[in-house]
Amino acid sequence: MIQKTLYTTEALSTGQGRDGHVRTADGRLDLDMAVPKEMGGSGNGANPEELFAAGYAACFHSALLGVARTRGIALSDETVGARVEIGGNGAGGYELAVRLEVTIPDLDAASAQELADAAHQVCPYSNATRGNIAVTVTVGQD
Repeated sequence: MIQKTLYTTEALSTGQGRDGHVRTADGRLDLDMAVPKEMGGSGNGANPEELFAAGYAACFHSALLGVARTRGIALSDETVGARVEIGGNGAGGYELAVRLEVTIPDLDAASAQELADAAHQVCPYSNATRGNIAVTVTVGQD
């Protein structure tokens, strides 16, 4: 439960949902939407899974940096990728799964994984999805 709201944003979907348009109240995000070709659509626009992947990657990256900062670890050239999958759940609905791919070139694999796991505990997206969808956090090094 949120104890003190730090930020609020709003978005509006118009048209045909996945084949419509989305726009945030401040106009910073203003996109045509389209069902991906893989799901039988035109693919000529953004889709909710892309937006979720971008948001999760950025949010997790910030959590990673925050955890590193509190531990006195200076990071550079780290990246976070989010792979979002959608598929049928066998009960007539759909579910998401996420794979977060973290790269921290300056840390050994065990330390990088521990830092990524700690970020997974504080990231708002991770907290929102925990127990609801499968999320896997893996660490690689370039």
